[in-house]
Amino acid sequence: MTATASRHRLTTAKAMVDGIAAEMERDESVIVLGEDVGAYGGIFSSSTGLLDRFGATRVIDTPISETAFIGLGIGAAVEGLRPIVELMFVDFFGVCMDQIYNHMAKISYESGGNVKVPMVLTTAVGGGYSDGAQHSQCLWGTFAHLPGMKVVVPSNPYDAKGLMISAIRDDSPVVYMFHKGVLGLPWMAKNPRSVDEVPDEPFTVPIGKARVARAGSDVTVVTVSLSVHHALDVADRLATEGVDVEVLDLRSLVPLDREAILTSVAKTGRLVVVDEDYLSYGLSGEVVATVTDVDPGLLRAKVARVAVPDVPIPYAHALEYAVLPRPERIEAAIRAVVGA
Repeated sequence: MTATASRHRLTTAKAMVDGIAAEMERDESVIVLGEDVGAYGGIFSSSTGLLDRFGATRVIDTPISETAFIGLGIGAAVEGLRPIVELMFVDFFGVCMDQIYNHMAKISYESGGNVKVPMVLTTAVGGGYSDGAQHSQCLWGTFAHLPGMKVVVPSNPYDAKGLMISAIRDDSPVVYMFHKGVLGLPWMAKNPRSVDEVPDEPFTVPIGKARVARAGSDVTVVTVSLSVHHALDVADRLATEGVDVEVLDLRSLVPLDREAILTSVAKTGRLVVVDEDYLSYGLSGEVVATVTDVDPGLLRAKVARVAVPDVPIPYAHALEYAVLPRPERIEAAIRAVVGA
């Protein structure tokens, strides 16, 4: 990518589609399949325009049978294609987890590495818009807990395109999780961080490398996806009071960039973990353990975790906002850690 490369302002959703289209142009083995990915363009605009550009033999609308079409994707990957398969909501994983975890994730292991499964499983995650308990979870901790799959979660347009291209080119199965709140969709709450300049030509963002979204010296906030946006907003506000917050966007949960976590905490001595997944047995505990397993002496203050309490996501707007890691909860946690 050169300094004079052309760029356009894109939403995260459009950047994700641009990444898919670039790889479909480059490699005829890349196909897309799932519910409403064709003429409708994906219910979250995750495949808009691909049918017109590449035709119905490469952009395939499927019946409402997640087990069937994810199984179809696995078979296609084993036979040499590079399918991108959309599970409409991550909450629907229960009806097809056998295909995802006992097949997609394990075939390479069971074959001694002789059979590759170069497949991308895309899925929408996250709440904040009153869609109820079966359409509002993140669940990335569930997938990250199960070996055999890489897990990536972009928070912005640039990473959405670069991580998508990296995922498609990877010979391992990759679960690509996009939060509805960062896509820049018109029916979601306005989020200016969901639109940014993105290079027109293809580029990659390495899987397994975190990004320092904001450098700081007083406290580290480790987070991912929409919570990156909230953390940056809080950091900007606290900066006016002299509190310097570093925000680390993990971008990838598997592999997890533990070195980046340790480097940041070694600098600040304080840690806040923000996670829109459930509190127990998840990402927030893994991040904390990354520090305490190596050197708990890096911490000069008690760690704070801001996550969803162990309850289903409420439908009522006020109750939903009460359990999500909104800016108010993040700010309170940072203040407690730094003593501000």
